[in-house]
Amino acid sequence: MRANWRAYPHPAQWKLKRPDTNIDHRRAPNLATFFQRHGTTIAPAKDPQRFAPGDLVVWELPYGLPHIGIVADRKSPAGTPLVIHNIGSGTKMEDVLFAFKITGHYRYAPPAR
Repeated sequence: MRANWRAYPHPAQWKLKRPDTNIDHRRAPNLATFFQRHGTTIAPAKDPQRFAPGDLVVWELPYGLPHIGIVADRKSPAGTPLVIHNIGSGTKMEDVLFAFKITGHYRYAPPAR
């Protein structure tokens, strides 16, 4: 982020003039921007077959709040991939993939070393 500060979102409520190492790596809009820039962007869809373990999903929660989760390697009894996320009460794996409006779907493979 430091090298590409202008590429990342800067909502007025954050009141930042430079990166904040205490929180920036946890903000869903920053993570979405990183995955757009360095991963594969997949068009949001309601087809559970399009989601693979390790995919990143960004949602818009009620009141416009962004949220992010990781698609797990387990599925619900109906066949929907479960998602690992933390919405404030600790990390959980839940059947929430289609519970909110999906605004981003990304696949990321770290660079080879």
